[in-house]
Amino acid sequence: MAALDSTRSHASHAGFGAIFARAFSVLAAWNERRATRAALSRLSDRELDDIGLSRGDIDLVARQI
Repeated sequence: MAALDSTRSHASHAGFGAIFARAFSVLAAWNERRATRAALSRLSDRELDDIGLSRGDIDLVARQI
């Protein structure tokens, strides 16, 4: 009689989950940078100055998130 060992995990399923999680993480980080850049771009020069930024700082700040 043959026995089936179902206690082993399959590497292909674990790999797919890790790939999906990484892709989701990259997409979420990109979206957060995009939203930050858009929000800061909507501020006036005066408002940016109030928080210690200039227009040239927006991309740098967005990349640090």
